[in-house]
Amino acid sequence: MSTGLFISLEGIDGVGKSTQSDLLEEFLTSAGRTVVRTFEPGGTELGQEIRHLLLHRKGDVAPRSEALLYAADRAHHVATKVRPALERGEVVITDRYLDSSVAYQGVGRALKAADVRAISMFAVENLLPDLTILLDLDAAKAAARRNQTGEAPDRLEREKIEFFESVRQAFLDMAAAEPHRWLVIDADQSVNEMQAQIRARVSQLLGSQ
Repeated sequence: MSTGLFISLEGIDGVGKSTQSDLLEEFLTSAGRTVVRTFEPGGTELGQEIRHLLLHRKGDVAPRSEALLYAADRAHHVATKVRPALERGEVVITDRYLDSSVAYQGVGRALKAADVRAISMFAVENLLPDLTILLDLDAAKAAARRNQTGEAPDRLEREKIEFFESVRQAFLDMAAAEPHRWLVIDADQSVNEMQAQIRARVSQLLGSQ
């Protein structure tokens, strides 16, 4: 059985994760790999129900409740979709994974980052991506991009700019602490420039399998 490859894309809202995921999927498919695209929260049927509770219900969600709901979504996501695909030797590309919980809930919501990471690691039975791609962009520029979509913001996207600045810094801190797993991309570059850097790193991983 061939070896699966697990890739996550991270960053604050509005940095272009979906576009880069699309292009990476094209690259991997052309290289003969079977790709499973997914996302969090909501990558499963159960996850869609949890996603609605997290992002679209009226009223506040207590920070600890929010963190635990994300962990519940992630536990089911990994058990039923991510891990089976990896065991089949496929490439899994996920838009967000546990690092988002550490950044958004652990830092943005002022819970302890270590506690949120511990909850998440328990949920996924310690499964970490082979590569985590951080698309890094100034919070104000990311907000401007979100506003250009014309879509109604969800509960998290309505947070103040200071919230996203804290989340962005949390991502950068995690990347600095685990440079072997992270690839930090300047999301102020062109789409093609970013993708070239991503493909170069992914090619290295494919070559080592």
